[in-house]
Amino acid sequence: MRRIAKLLLLLFAFAIPWEFSLNLGEPWGPVARIAGVLLLLAVIPAVLQAGRVRAPSALIWAVLALFVWFCCTAFWAIEPVETLAKLRAYFQEMMIAWLVWELADSARDLRALLRAYVAGSWVLAATTLASFASPDAVAGQLRFVAEGIDPNDAARFLVLGFPLAAVLLDGERNWGGRALALGYIPLGLLAVLLTASREGFIAAVVALVGCAVLLGRGHPRRVLAGTVALPALVAALWLIVPQGTLERLGTITEQLQGGTLNDRLNIWTQGWDAFARAPWFGSGAGSFVAAAGTSGIDTAHNTALSILVGGGLCALFLFVLVVALSVRSLRRITGPMRLALATSLLVWAITSMTATVEENRTTWLLFGLIAAAGRLAAESPGEMEACFPRAEGHPALRFQAARAG
Repeated sequence: MRRIAKLLLLLFAFAIPWEFSLNLGEPWGPVARIAGVLLLLAVIPAVLQAGRVRAPSALIWAVLALFVWFCCTAFWAIEPVETLAKLRAYFQEMMIAWLVWELADSARDLRALLRAYVAGSWVLAATTLASFASPDAVAGQLRFVAEGIDPNDAARFLVLGFPLAAVLLDGERNWGGRALALGYIPLGLLAVLLTASREGFIAAVVALVGCAVLLGRGHPRRVLAGTVALPALVAALWLIVPQGTLERLGTITEQLQGGTLNDRLNIWTQGWDAFARAPWFGSGAGSFVAAAGTSGIDTAHNTALSILVGGGLCALFLFVLVVALSVRSLRRITGPMRLALATSLLVWAITSMTATVEENRTTWLLFGLIAAAGRLAAESPGEMEACFPRAEGHPALRFQAARAG
């Protein structure tokens, strides 16, 4: 059963980036929800068969404490129906951190999870490009994205795949694996630009810097090849991406200096007023719209503010604790895996300023990957070094990779 559970976990990670492109409606929902339910049904008998549960780390306990606190807010929620619906969603999302912690037994399992997420990001990038090339695209359209996905969410999911793809490259020993890792970065970048997401573009720049360091360390030929190829890549993107889309991305400085950040400033003001009315315990999970009096289609557009309004300072403390423990886990990791996950966490932090990312499965998958990587770095440092080598071609690493493979 444990092997089946691991396969379902890979399917789950693969489905997360593009889940809303295949939404079967209630009661089934997006494809990742279905995969998550199947995974949970497989994990329970697998754990019972093994007769044990892996001892949770402090990070996993903090995630559980945060979920329990959100459950407690149902007792004083101003919109009990919305809170109960949000709790169901939080359970489906936050359980991912524990599932990765429980099922990632080895560095090979961790590497397989990264491959699965990058493969899923390929699907999201491909469907975004298909939207751009579709005959249904309207003349003068500025934003392109796969059906059913918000452009900003799509850009965030795509960007999180950049450092994960970069760290996979050196350990791949076949053509298919290298194509999956290296080919995703230019394809994903094109898809991010087509979404015209300004927050996504900023995050992409940060992620690409991290990727450049990952791919260039100890590889002077790669640095030279990248330097030569960069002008051609920029020219190709300039010719492919519509001018209006590029002009929208060019308004980033204007929005930061004097704009409303697409009306986010007004939403944040209303949200802060709602927090001030219930600062300690919040108004109930999922109550931001009701508490702040914003439009029903709005979100907080800020993770910290969303948590403050829903669960108060107590919830924010627990969430900050989750992030702090993730940073502590990163310190245990060595080599390129630390840089890759640190870059992903930085990208996540940047996007959390203008989005409610605590509601995304990618957030809890990232925390789960960091927790598992920190544990494996302490338990099996040699295997981690073999699966995520520091430099391609080193004889010792080739030997270790052969044993791990």
